Amino acid sequence: MRIIAKETLERYGRKHASALQPLRAWHDMVRREEWTSPEDIKRSFPAVSFVGGDRIVFNIKGNAYRLVARVRYKKPSSKQGVVYVIRVMTHAEYDKVDVTTLRYEG
Repeated sequence: MRIIAKETLERYGRKHASALQPLRAWHDMVRREEWTSPEDIKRSFPAVSFVGGDRIVFNIKGNAYRLVARVRYKKPSSKQGVVYVIRVMTHAEYDKVDVTTLRYEG
C-alpha cells in the first residue's frame, strides 16, 4: 500500500515520543500490504474499527493512540492501493471528536 502523509506520523511521533516507534512499525507493516477489501485489513489488524463509511481507526501502542485513515483499495487495474493518514491522536483526544468529520490538517 502507498501511504500518504508519512510525515504526519513522524511529526506526531516527535511530539509524543512513546508513539514514534509504534507508528513507524504500523507504517512498515502497511506499506507491505495489498488490501483489496475491508476483510484484508481485518486480517492484518483484527482490532481495527470501520467508522463512518470510509474512515478506519487503527489502535496504536496497545490502544494508547488512535490513527484515523481512509483507504483506497487495490484494484486489478491499479498498481497499488492507497492509505491516507487523516490524524493521529491519543485515545482521550479520540473520545472527544467525531471521527466521521475529521479532515487532514497537514
